[in-house]
Amino acid sequence: MLKEILIGMVIGVANIIPGVSGGTMAVTLGIYDKLIHAVTHLFKELKESMKLIIPIVIGAVLGIGVLSFVIKFLFVQFPVQTNLLFIGLIIGGLPIIWNRLKATGKSIGAGHLVAFVAFFALVVGMAMIGEAEGGAADITLNAASIIKLFLVGVLASATMIIPGVSGSMVLMIIGYYNTIIDTITLFIESTLSGNIAGMIQGVGVLMPFGIGVLIGIAIIAKLIEIVFVKAPNYAYCAILGLIIASPIAIILMSDLSRYNVVSILTGLVTLALGYFVASKLAE
Repeated sequence: MLKEILIGMVIGVANIIPGVSGGTMAVTLGIYDKLIHAVTHLFKELKESMKLIIPIVIGAVLGIGVLSFVIKFLFVQFPVQTNLLFIGLIIGGLPIIWNRLKATGKSIGAGHLVAFVAFFALVVGMAMIGEAEGGAADITLNAASIIKLFLVGVLASATMIIPGVSGSMVLMIIGYYNTIIDTITLFIESTLSGNIAGMIQGVGVLMPFGIGVLIGIAIIAKLIEIVFVKAPNYAYCAILGLIIASPIAIILMSDLSRYNVVSILTGLVTLALGYFVASKLAE
């Protein structure tokens, strides 16, 4: 259970960092297939599904609620090293995906290469679009904004669960990233200080968004399961494209002026650490 909580923490933190994909973390840590199955068979296999989902959710909540402050500090003080840490976490699971692709027993054809290139280009293209975004959506709590937050949650869930596509990056592109992150921070700080007004405001934004995320995950997870059953080799080629593109997306989303000899050399240490952690958690 502790291992699943730790994996959940990594997935949770990944989902709030632009350019980093929670889905990718789930794949590289070897739990993606099991998690998709647990979500899509929640009611048919309730006991077994909850044994996996509950610790993952606990870890994700802890990752978002607690480690988000730590990660935010690390990105401000050590951006290059932190970026390379996540790149190490991502590439640490590549051997697993490659082995699963080979295990399908089917040769790689032109269609598989098209899937790889298309999804590789998708991630890099989104990173290039999202790089310049810095605003925040103006949300006033009314019926229209609640519906909008619900729909944004559905969209975010789709990008959170698809490996290689960063949900936070998509939120950044459409202007909701800062709003959601600031609201999470406000809610946590208000809860700790007993600020009822701040807690109510946070719930008003996060509840419709969260409901949208949950419903979106249920729908997208079922579609992904169908793809893995019908065309597993295409799915793994697409995922390889998404994952290999993710480090490029992370670098594109970062401040390149912070890269120098010292930061890169120390960053190589954190990259190796990330690779080691990913390979151990994926065992």
